[in-house]
Amino acid sequence: MSDDGDYLLLSGIKHYKFCRRRWALVHLEQQWAENALTTDGHLMHEMVHDTAFTEKRGRILLSRGMPVKSERLKLSGVCDMVELIKSSDGVSISGRTGKYHIYPVEYKRGRPDESGADTWHLCAQILCLEEMFVTDIPEGAVYYGETRKRLVVPITDELRYEVRAAVSEMHEMFQRGHTPRVKPQKACFSCSMREICKPTLLSRGSAKGYIREVLEED
Repeated sequence: MSDDGDYLLLSGIKHYKFCRRRWALVHLEQQWAENALTTDGHLMHEMVHDTAFTEKRGRILLSRGMPVKSERLKLSGVCDMVELIKSSDGVSISGRTGKYHIYPVEYKRGRPDESGADTWHLCAQILCLEEMFVTDIPEGAVYYGETRKRLVVPITDELRYEVRAAVSEMHEMFQRGHTPRVKPQKACFSCSMREICKPTLLSRGSAKGYIREVLEED
């Protein structure tokens, strides 16, 4: 949770998309475990999240570690990088002259993921930014450290609906204090939470069911 009481951390949505049980273990039960992949990812974000840093490249201002919040979604968090592109039909930015288009860029250590978690994370950031600056942001990008390339992500109506629905589910689950049962998948093998989650053990069913199976075999 954030310091705002009933707000959820925006970064939690990528955990939720990847695995709802993982999200609950981290954000409900306050459990966490590191592995080489998560450590490497933290190092990349530490390099990007320099809130005192603003760089100007021509008509583009680069703002790192920008805090964001959505009153409607009850989410709060930080954007890795937000590009403020000077444009006459943009929006005003406090402390800056002129108007700007807003273009967020999320940084990830690896390659594009198949789960869509990175896309959901970026969309959630954009929903916060749109609410804060009263503007429309049609796209953003995810930069991947391994490929050293940006993946442009169109923010479609369908994507917005999926993310809003997921955030609603997250709030409901948080209020209930519910941790879902495990659903083993290929990604479990590289998950930093594997030893805490015990996907293989918990997927075997209840103790009662196990005893019934043993008795039936006898």
